[in-house]
Amino acid sequence: MAFNLGCVNQRAVLVANGGVYDLERHSGGKISSDPMQAIARNAELHEIAAGLAGAPDGALEAAPLGLCVPRPQKVFGIGLNYKAHAAESGMDLPTSPVTFTKFPSCLVGPTDDIVLYGPTSDWEVELVVVIGKRGRDIAKEDVWGAVAGLTCGQDISERTTQFAAKPPHFDLGKSFDTYGPIGPMIVSVDQFDNPDDIGLSCDVNGERKQESRTSELIFDVPTLVSYLSGICTLEPGDLIFTGTPDGVGVTKGTFLQPGDSVVSIIEGIGTMTNGCVERS
Repeated sequence: MAFNLGCVNQRAVLVANGGVYDLERHSGGKISSDPMQAIARNAELHEIAAGLAGAPDGALEAAPLGLCVPRPQKVFGIGLNYKAHAAESGMDLPTSPVTFTKFPSCLVGPTDDIVLYGPTSDWEVELVVVIGKRGRDIAKEDVWGAVAGLTCGQDISERTTQFAAKPPHFDLGKSFDTYGPIGPMIVSVDQFDNPDDIGLSCDVNGERKQESRTSELIFDVPTLVSYLSGICTLEPGDLIFTGTPDGVGVTKGTFLQPGDSVVSIIEGIGTMTNGCVERS
């Protein structure tokens, strides 16, 4: 059976039947409450999810989901991975994945605030891949078997910092604390009819800014995972932000302001709602 893996009060939970089930309790203690251990043992989650019985440990609306991947070893970002986004940015189509890193300290949960560290902070909704199996030189045809699941992400980008130097500081501009919301949960790949064709969108203050499908990716998930695993060993919990479609704010000179609400939606995964606040 498919599984939805989340985190409540820093404990791993399975989300089902409108509620949450504490993973440590429902695995009989075989898997600890640590979400990172749950990701590494994702193959076992199918059986545990299939055996869930009785009332949930808590209602989903009363148990706000937190950061579902709290301590990844590596967080990759992919730039210019939609043709329309490359076009709106006035840049040539890449011939290999444009890869940067986001520091894991930027990650926050699906309802956490985005603290605006500069006046040119921008939205970027993205499908995020969660690696589930340690691997090096993973063949494209084996990639989906190495993935624990998929989640939603926002690659918030402070554009002034990003383009303060040549070449740009993609890593720094996208790694401010809170500039990596993900969630609301990790959804196992077997829940998607076609994991290479998933809809995603971003609304700011109720206005649709971005909308596309991952079938429009220049480099799809199998290509990205295979490419990155040819450079370094991927570990359970490693994240890949796969790129954002067109509709970002920088192309129109519009950026996030304190009080703004960013709603990110990915088909089959769910919704994140992150408010924007001024840096204190």
